[in-house]
Amino acid sequence: MRPWFMSSGLLLLLAALSFAQSDRQKTPAFKLSADEQKLLDLTNAERKKEDLPPLKANPILCQVGRRHSQNMAKQEKLDHVLDGKSPFDRLDDAKYDYQSGAENVAMSAEEQPTMADIFKLWMDSDLHRKNILSAKYTEIGLGIAKNGKGEVYCTQIFATPFKK
Repeated sequence: MRPWFMSSGLLLLLAALSFAQSDRQKTPAFKLSADEQKLLDLTNAERKKEDLPPLKANPILCQVGRRHSQNMAKQEKLDHVLDGKSPFDRLDDAKYDYQSGAENVAMSAEEQPTMADIFKLWMDSDLHRKNILSAKYTEIGLGIAKNGKGEVYCTQIFATPFKK
């Protein structure tokens, strides 16, 4: 018969392993908001019309896009460069290892703009349309923020990661 302390040590170890596994399972899965998903769907629908593969939402890119949209909303400023940081600086800060990247930003002062309205602004602009329909990008980040005035700021950040 084993001494009681060996059995309890094993139980404690099993309990610790079980706790560590359940703790990992509690980490929330990455999820797009309904508006972010709508922008992704609109983007991929346009890409499909051009026989381009769909872009995949990347959690790191979405974090970059969300933070940039929040910063634009806070500063009430539509710009690719805020606080001296470009989209590429923000990608580097997020430690996203990329081959190429681009960014689309938009702002709507309408009280209740739809994501289709925002997307139309991008598609009506040659440069923004080119980013959306570029075959070189494989991943996307999306971010949407609203300020106290009701202005909606949106970011799309496109990238192609280095192969691992």
